Amino acid sequence: MAGTSARRPVVVAMSGGVDSSVAAAILLEQGYEVIGVTMCLLRDMQEDSSGGCCSLETIEDAKRVASKLRIRHMVVPMQDIFRETVIEDFVSEYKRGRTPNPCVRCNEFVKFDALLNWALTVGADKIATGHYARVAQNEETGRWLLLRGASKSKDQSYALYRLTQEQLARTLFPVGEKSKPEIRQMAAELGLLVADKPDSQEICFVPDKDYRGFLAKVAPELVQPGPIIDVSGKTLGEHKGIAFFTIGQRKRLGIATGKPTYVVRIDHRTNTVVVGTDADLFASKLVAENINMISIESLPATLAVTSKIRYNASNSAAVVRSLGDDSAEVVFDEPQRAITPGQAVVWYHDDVVVGGGVIVPQEEPCSLD
Repeated sequence: MAGTSARRPVVVAMSGGVDSSVAAAILLEQGYEVIGVTMCLLRDMQEDSSGGCCSLETIEDAKRVASKLRIRHMVVPMQDIFRETVIEDFVSEYKRGRTPNPCVRCNEFVKFDALLNWALTVGADKIATGHYARVAQNEETGRWLLLRGASKSKDQSYALYRLTQEQLARTLFPVGEKSKPEIRQMAAELGLLVADKPDSQEICFVPDKDYRGFLAKVAPELVQPGPIIDVSGKTLGEHKGIAFFTIGQRKRLGIATGKPTYVVRIDHRTNTVVVGTDADLFASKLVAENINMISIESLPATLAVTSKIRYNASNSAAVVRSLGDDSAEVVFDEPQRAITPGQAVVWYHDDVVVGGGVIVPQEEPCSLD
């Protein structure tokens, strides 16, 4: 399979899945010289597909696809940067009572930073991934834009909101204009063995989908018992570690209240888990830090947007107010359920990603009875 004219080389991050495989095929058809690269992220790679993009099967599947497409394939070691920026942050955030998003971190520091820099050193002009998102350029301002994927049901722009202007200028998303069924059909027509391969849904470096067991193993200091209290401060029981809880959680609380009970707040300062009713989960505002703006250079005093507080959340109208110091307050038109510190809040104008930041905890003291 070959295009009609040679272009500068493009490094395609091949995860062994159908999306990145078809991304490579699309670029090849468009005339690019394609170099398939699979990042080796763990020192002890897992044997089967339960490891997602960190498994040995990932490498073998990517190699088979590259062979079928007749493109070069390389395995690039990224264990150190992945450990330092993703795994260590994952543990650190849970220590702080937050729920991190490792995919956002991996995109920011590994795929679109470390891998892009590596690609430039081998003579490539751009990198490409199988994300369902799009890149465009504003002709008036010259700024590079990140857009939602054309298929709204598969849009992955939320996890890419950390990308910079320099990174977007050198990034291609070949599958961003298509739907998942279209990509699977293309893979089947190309004879790719990954055409029906299931999507990876879990944290790639956590064996057996057991993040609690992973945390207990790599950071046993997280297993520190503490009180479970209700919103009035009444002690209801004891937990085994705040890292094992997240906002909105209902199962595995280890207490009996006779009614539906949810985690509504986690205070790492007092090692306390606060629980309440479903109504207690709703809030009309949040504060975000570590802001990254894409469609505009900086955040104005106020900005009307639609906003998402997690990957699978619906869009909600909101106003963003700059707080200075790289932080902002987001006030929603309608209260939002289970706003979770550590997750990203991402702002949109229609299909364009305006920017976003990391949700920080509510600064409310926990009083113990």
